[in-house]
Amino acid sequence: MTDTVRLGIIGLGAQGGMYADLIAAGRVPGIALGAICDIDPAKAVSAGERFAGIPFFDDYVALLDSGTVDAIVTTVPHYLHPEMGIAAIERGIHALVEKPAGVYSKQVAELNAVAAAHPDVVFALMFNQRANPLYVRLKEIIDAGEIGEILRSNWIITTWWRPQGYYDQSDWRATWGGEGGGVLVNQAPHQLDLWQWLCGVPRSVYAKAAFGFRRDIVVEDEVTALVDYGNGATGVFVTATHDLVGTDRLEILGTAGKIVVEGSKVATVTRLSRPERDLSAEMSMADVMKLFMGQGDTSSLYTQETIEFPSAWGTQHADVLANFAAAVLDGAPLIASGAEGIRGVRLANAIHLSSWTGREVPIDFDDDEFLAELNVRIGAEGKYAQRV
Repeated sequence: MTDTVRLGIIGLGAQGGMYADLIAAGRVPGIALGAICDIDPAKAVSAGERFAGIPFFDDYVALLDSGTVDAIVTTVPHYLHPEMGIAAIERGIHALVEKPAGVYSKQVAELNAVAAAHPDVVFALMFNQRANPLYVRLKEIIDAGEIGEILRSNWIITTWWRPQGYYDQSDWRATWGGEGGGVLVNQAPHQLDLWQWLCGVPRSVYAKAAFGFRRDIVVEDEVTALVDYGNGATGVFVTATHDLVGTDRLEILGTAGKIVVEGSKVATVTRLSRPERDLSAEMSMADVMKLFMGQGDTSSLYTQETIEFPSAWGTQHADVLANFAAAVLDGAPLIASGAEGIRGVRLANAIHLSSWTGREVPIDFDDDEFLAELNVRIGAEGKYAQRV
């Protein structure tokens, strides 16, 4: 076993280029650039200038069969993630798949099944927000029961304004057949993953999505989803791409406290001195009136902590890449196991399916029903082959 993983980057766009730059700059221990692949001939010239001596391929299968790489990362359109992941894993090549793991649950389930059949091959997801020290700390607080059982969560995440020109720059963008959806599959996968990672996987979803609401596109640019966890707890997720100013606010209310995150940067953690129902039962109306009038002493009721971590650009991506290398070389636990990627995909699919059908959808919905509905929309576009 060597002490370096030779990584093949499939897709030298903005994301793939960033990973290549991080590795070339020595910011990712345990990884070296093994090869680069892109179907655009201009990228061959660019790669030769930026990464001299690194083999370049215009066919990802040729890269996989070249013997130049031990692992790959897929920075390509969403539909291709499972296909490329499967091709790598079946060849014994470790796979780090970009978010989302795929567009629809059926194809991601196939990827997971192949990975399960090859347990010696490392399969990971590029959920770099799981490496964000803020969210790592919040997960520790929640898992330790410091805010009690979760009762409700709300996430408003509308900080990715996209003008019409963004959608017009590529024919495949914001299409069902080319991209697989809008804000849910392009901008929000990290937040959908973090939401279920922190708060748990919901039992069902009821959603309203608007398709081409404020942009000339066919996919969703506005979403409001209500989820039910089956124990009385609920959650709301709101996202859009037409809010010029944008909001990023996450609230998680528990039986013994509350977490509020602003801008994915600063968290306020409130810890109650006793469970809220106990405080309610013990408090006299005189005490309540003092609180309402701002005269009560809250120090006996709760404490508050502000949590903030500096996070330099690219650090979290580099951390996931380094963790992936450590898993390949030393068997280190993964920050985001590939098998977990289906959770966010099923959540996005359930939101779409609920919006399309107008009904509440269980998180274990019928994969074939979703695919049939997706294919109806792909067929209506008349530009892409339907999916299987």
